[in-house]
Amino acid sequence: MGVSERGRIAPQVIDAFLTAHPDASATAGRLELVHAVVQEPGDGRAAPDDYAWQDDEATLGPIYTLTFVHALDEREVLRRFGVAPQNIKLLTDEDVYERLEATDGMGDLVMTVGLGAWTVALERDAWQGTRSEVLRELSRDGGQAIAVSRHDYASHRLAYAADGQVLTSFNPEFPFTREGIDPGHLDRHLCDLGIDPKADDQIGNCLPAALALGSRISGVMLTPAHLEGPLLGGSVTIPPSR
Repeated sequence: MGVSERGRIAPQVIDAFLTAHPDASATAGRLELVHAVVQEPGDGRAAPDDYAWQDDEATLGPIYTLTFVHALDEREVLRRFGVAPQNIKLLTDEDVYERLEATDGMGDLVMTVGLGAWTVALERDAWQGTRSEVLRELSRDGGQAIAVSRHDYASHRLAYAADGQVLTSFNPEFPFTREGIDPGHLDRHLCDLGIDPKADDQIGNCLPAALALGSRISGVMLTPAHLEGPLLGGSVTIPPSR
C-alpha cells in the first residue's frame, strides 16, 4: 500500500511522486509527506477514509467550503452568513450552476442541511465560511463553528471558532503553521489522526483528514447524499463585517 501504520508514506512512493512532479523537489527536502490515519481504529468515530469521496471533483468540485455549525437551524445559519430572510428558498443544482454562470464563477450562494443539533452549510466556488467575521457570527453566544475549505488553485483552510472567537485557523496540508487566539486548540484531534502539529510535515490526505476532524468534533458524518439538492439556501448580500 505504501503507507505505514504510523501514516508515513513509503520512500519509493515519494520518489515516484517527485519524479512525476520535479517542481516539488525544491520543498520536498524540508517536509515529510504524511498520510493521516486514525490511531485508535474501531472507536466508531470518523476517519479520513470516510471522506475519500471528496476527492472526486464531480461531487463538490475543486473549490468548496463546508461549515459545521452547532445549535442553529438552517434559516438562522443562512441569516448569520448574510442571506436576507426574504431570499431564502430551496435551491437545486441547476440553480447553483446558473448562479455561477451569472456571476462569472464568483460563488455567492450558501446552502444548508440540518443534521440533528448541527447544521452544515455548503458553498461551491466560495469560502465565506472561513472568514473570521462569519465564524465569529456563527459561533457567538456559546456556539461552535468548524469550516473546511478546499481551493485547488490557492490554499485549503480549516478553522474552528467558539463563543464568538476564532480559536485556530490553518492550512490542513501544512498544520504546523496555525493562527488564532488558541492555535493549538485542535492539537489533540490532530494527534488522534496521526498528525504531529509540531512537525514540519505535509499531509497528503489533508482534506479528508480535515473533514474527519470536523465530524469528530460535531458527531456528524457527512455523505454525498446529504449534499444533494434541493437544499435551503440563498445569496449572501449582507455579509458580517465585525
